[in-house]
Amino acid sequence: MMKLSKIISGILTMSVVLVALSGCQKPEGPAEHAGKEADKAVEKAGQQIEKAGNSIQDAAKGDKK
Repeated sequence: MMKLSKIISGILTMSVVLVALSGCQKPEGPAEHAGKEADKAVEKAGQQIEKAGNSIQDAAKGDKK
């Protein structure tokens, strides 16, 4: 019986901690938003560069699409 009460007590404690921590998350600020937008731009540029590189390789092989 003591083990069951310790388990239930532990579960309740963890639940309270998780609820409290989820409420502490700050909303995204302007710097974080700008950083995410910069990440997206860099990712798009990388994809375009890779696409251009593939086109160059295809052209060098004589495989035009």
